[in-house]
Amino acid sequence: MIEQRLTEMETRFLYQEDTIEQLNQVVCEQQDQIQQLKTTLELVAKNLKHLLEHSSDIRPHEKPPHY
Repeated sequence: MIEQRLTEMETRFLYQEDTIEQLNQVVCEQQDQIQQLKTTLELVAKNLKHLLEHSSDIRPHEKPPHY
């Protein structure tokens, strides 16, 4: 009886250990994705800022000359 319980506990422990390792892998992958997204967002923000700074000639509500 005690040996059976010990075997069950060891089995549970191994499954839990495997689950923790899988979760750790997912967390690491997500961290990499978050970092890539942050880098991309910073680049987009920088490009948008550059466009806004150099678009003073554009008047979005002005009718084009052919009207």
